Amino acid sequence: MERVKFTSEFIFRASPGIVYQFLTDPACLTRWFCDEVDINDSTYTFVWSGSPEAAELIEDSEGDMVRFAWEDADDEDEYLEFNITKSPVTGETIVYVTDFADDDEVEDQKALWETQLTRMRAEMGG
Repeated sequence: MERVKFTSEFIFRASPGIVYQFLTDPACLTRWFCDEVDINDSTYTFVWSGSPEAAELIEDSEGDMVRFAWEDADDEDEYLEFNITKSPVTGETIVYVTDFADDDEVEDQKALWETQLTRMRAEMGG
């Protein structure tokens, strides 16, 4: 099955700094992304329903972008990226999520990110 890269866009009324905090701080991540998270140096271990998955934080630009590489990914070129920008026109914060999925699962993966980031928006009040 071919893996494909896709990007989804989400609008927030919170500052880029608050959004960044929700993407990197364990106390915030457990409010919308996973059940538990443990950080050891640059390795984040996310836990869902008792199942851990480790990801290396491979790029981090505070307030702008966070990129993780899953340790168990089949392709070392795959990553999960959150890119944060601020619209100069509306002042809203825009988050672009870039992820990879099997070509027949892209729509399901996009729907999952929609659910997750809607939850994040509700948790941060923006």
